[in-house]
Amino acid sequence: MTKPCPCGSGKEHIECCGPLIAGQSPAPTAEALMRSRYSAYVLKEFDYLRETLSEEALKDHDEASVREWAESASWQGLEIHETWAGGVDDDQGVVEFSARYAIDGEERTHRERSQFRRVDGQWRYLDGTMVSGPPIRKEPKIGRNEPCPCGSGRKYKKCCGR
Repeated sequence: MTKPCPCGSGKEHIECCGPLIAGQSPAPTAEALMRSRYSAYVLKEFDYLRETLSEEALKDHDEASVREWAESASWQGLEIHETWAGGVDDDQGVVEFSARYAIDGEERTHRERSQFRRVDGQWRYLDGTMVSGPPIRKEPKIGRNEPCPCGSGRKYKKCCGR
């Protein structure tokens, strides 16, 4: 029986994060490692979570806290907001994400901007910073009185800005 991957990719687990967690293949990108680490939290694959840490991150790793958080949470979904670098040809990358979960019926969101580094051909989690607020916008904000980018010829506030 096949199951959807917990990471929310829309793929089956055996075609997505499953082979990464099982050690059958390495994560090709920083985002793939991020998704597989989320799936490992959901599936309580603590060895994988430890194995995918960089040396620096491993020094501060608290297995008991990781286990307590993963086991007490009811994981509800992952959303990737943005990635910077972290592709198949990169050695470093950043992934900003939100992980939704509930503890004792209280819904919560863990939002983080994670740093990853490729070490000996394997992506590793390096560090993360908690983030609040909306994702960082890459494109400039459109002013209300500027022409609408849809090409209608009207002002943005009278067209798509409604």
